[in-house]
Amino acid sequence: MRTFLVVVLLLLVPIAVQAYGQWNEVRHWSETRWDSARVAPDPAATKEAAVQVYGARTWGRKGILAVHTWVIVKPENAQAWTRYDVAGWGVQSGRKAIRRDMRVADGYWAGNPPILLAELRGDKAAKAIDRIEALVRAYPYDHTYRLWPGPNSNTFTAMVGRAVPALRLDLPPTAIGKDWLPWTRPFALAPSGTGVQVSIEGAFGVIVALQEGVEVNFLGLTLGLDFLKPALKLPAMGRVGFG
Repeated sequence: MRTFLVVVLLLLVPIAVQAYGQWNEVRHWSETRWDSARVAPDPAATKEAAVQVYGARTWGRKGILAVHTWVIVKPENAQAWTRYDVAGWGVQSGRKAIRRDMRVADGYWAGNPPILLAELRGDKAAKAIDRIEALVRAYPYDHTYRLWPGPNSNTFTAMVGRAVPALRLDLPPTAIGKDWLPWTRPFALAPSGTGVQVSIEGAFGVIVALQEGVEVNFLGLTLGLDFLKPALKLPAMGRVGFG
């Protein structure tokens, strides 16, 4: 009983704390910032190939619990970044879920600053771009979008991580949807490629990996311990610790 209460508190208290600080800050999405945060290097001054993965709090009260993640790529000598997101609006009307250059490469997301989650440069990035472009072309959920438990934007980014293990992509615990797997294939590599995971439709699951540590997913909420960069992983609040 005591263990159960501790787990419930670890799930609910971070949500309450995050909600308290964010509940009254909601503005219409058109009134928020979407411009560049100037995190990505200037492609005109960066000749080598590069791949970066970003995350930012989502718009509105969804942002209490979740972040939105995306991927940008720049082949060698390219003069501009190409950005790939998955978005839900329009999918039911036949629009594809994967959007190319929907927003500025390193832009704010509804006023929330982007955080660089992983990157590659040079030859590793060039190889990674080929794999990412292939995944974009073959993305199996391009006509499906579910905010919870997935597939959604974070499901796509997790697939990029599995396809490009050199990224060692440790998606934040607030990336709801990253753990979604189809019920016919409940076992997979962890998004970082450094371990394994089992997931029942993104609603219940476990990750054990070098990069992520140990994560338990309950109804899309993640509790975990990161041993490599010591930290607690909590719903809504994300990482509490180092890194």
